[in-house]
Amino acid sequence: MTTMMYAVHTCHIAVIVLLKNSWLRFPKRSGLIARKMSSYGVGISEETRSYATAKNAVIIDLRSDTLTKPSEAMKMAMYNADLGDDVYGEDPTVKKLEKKAADLLGKEAAVFVTSGTMGNLIAIMNHCDVRGSEAYCGEESHTNLHEQGGAAQLGGVTLSTLPNESNGTFDLKKLESKLRSDRLHEPISKLVIVENTINGKVLPQSWIDDLVILAKKRNLKLHMDGARLWNASVASGIPAKDIVSGFDSVTFCLSKGLGAPVGSLLCGSKSFVERARRIRKVLGGGMRQVGVLAAAGLVAIDEVIPILKDDHRRAASIMTAINEMKSRIFSVDSKTTHTNMVMVTLNGCSAKKFAERLQLVADDDNDDDKAIVKSLALNESLVRFVLYHEINDELLNSVIRKVRYVIKELDPVLNS
Repeated sequence: MTTMMYAVHTCHIAVIVLLKNSWLRFPKRSGLIARKMSSYGVGISEETRSYATAKNAVIIDLRSDTLTKPSEAMKMAMYNADLGDDVYGEDPTVKKLEKKAADLLGKEAAVFVTSGTMGNLIAIMNHCDVRGSEAYCGEESHTNLHEQGGAAQLGGVTLSTLPNESNGTFDLKKLESKLRSDRLHEPISKLVIVENTINGKVLPQSWIDDLVILAKKRNLKLHMDGARLWNASVASGIPAKDIVSGFDSVTFCLSKGLGAPVGSLLCGSKSFVERARRIRKVLGGGMRQVGVLAAAGLVAIDEVIPILKDDHRRAASIMTAINEMKSRIFSVDSKTTHTNMVMVTLNGCSAKKFAERLQLVADDDNDDDKAIVKSLALNESLVRFVLYHEINDELLNSVIRKVRYVIKELDPVLNS
């Protein structure tokens, strides 16, 4: 064996040993969401970091429900998963997950994709199968704001947006006025995309029903970005299959509140899913022994959907705690706090200042200030907290104490 061949062989063995000693054994994490400050180093100054370390503070990260980690049951399912080549349609675990997803949503078939962004793009390219097509969505939708304009970049599809109302819907009369005629100068109206939930809000089913009627009348396809569809179902009490019954396609995410590490499902008719697999391939989404990921998704559906209601309850507790302070600066709209998101509106204090102060532990002995709460400043006047199943009631109480402490500190009336 030459020196070069020996080096390559040795490197290969080292990689295998590393994988076996780490990922395949699924070691427990050192701490959950509450962990020591020394393990944290993003978005906070060195001075603040040393403050927090000295105070032995815990971090409670409420930026997003994408922060969930797979449970021990998910890890064991991944380890023991039956595998095959999914590009050939031979991975039994993936097939089981796809069938389960399709059955739950009342659709003929489903396909496993790497992300909701990929699932949405595949749906757009699938429905808008003529160059020069146009799709319609809300201005605040994930498709419009957070998917890089992939519909145009890769699909040649124009996105036309509509202002979202306070309840997450958009005006259907405005939508109809935007639809194109058959004039050769114009794009071809093909698809309407809605997101449910959107910013934590559940779309009214009556509005969805009206949209379905309009789409049928105007020969439009309907796609639902249901990244958090199960939150919508739990909060509304409406079975998910009934929410999406009038839609031609729907995605839902496994790796947000459901806690799986990777993946989304795209569901629709058999012919739609057959075309979706072809589009998935060209987007680089065809994976081989991906049952190792699908296995976690199966556990997530069975174990986590039934406890999403607890995330909603905890979000409501934060909302109530803030509103009970009757601050003139900080408030939460109870009419639009439906699920696991708390949107704090600020009037007279910047969102950035509030979010940064929540991450700071002051040099005093007040126990209410001993948690570092991470949130997301969405703009100058809006801060978001997102609850998920790893945030238990003990951590929730720490969040509430810290939020109330900071609001009192930043509101001069409450601090007087």
